[in-house]
Amino acid sequence: MPRYLHTMVRVKNLDASIAFYKLLGMHELRRREVPEGQYTLVFIGYADNAAGEAEIELTYNWGKDDGYDVGTGFGHFAVGVPDVAAAVEKVRAGGGKVTREAGPVKFGTSVIAFVEDPDGYKIELIQRPD
Repeated sequence: MPRYLHTMVRVKNLDASIAFYKLLGMHELRRREVPEGQYTLVFIGYADNAAGEAEIELTYNWGKDDGYDVGTGFGHFAVGVPDVAAAVEKVRAGGGKVTREAGPVKFGTSVIAFVEDPDGYKIELIQRPD
């Protein structure tokens, strides 16, 4: 049966990106260095791939430290957390950028917030107490 595997984003500083996603409770699942292609792949997420959880693939192209244009087609990642306000404070304390404070979504009751990773990718935090 088909299943969603991962989303790939290009990053300019692999260590800074990994540190940011660790603030959200993710961890490095696996890493692949490709000297012939001059790039490194790091897969991050909450569980091992055998559990069927989706992952984020961070791609670092060696020497491409000036970054990338995020573009207008990409929206955001969404991450469920038990306490959005606490997650926002953890990101802020870790030096991350908060672009929308925790609070109810407009015209709704879900509690959300938005943060940005070091490359400008937006992450929506959605409160999921369970």
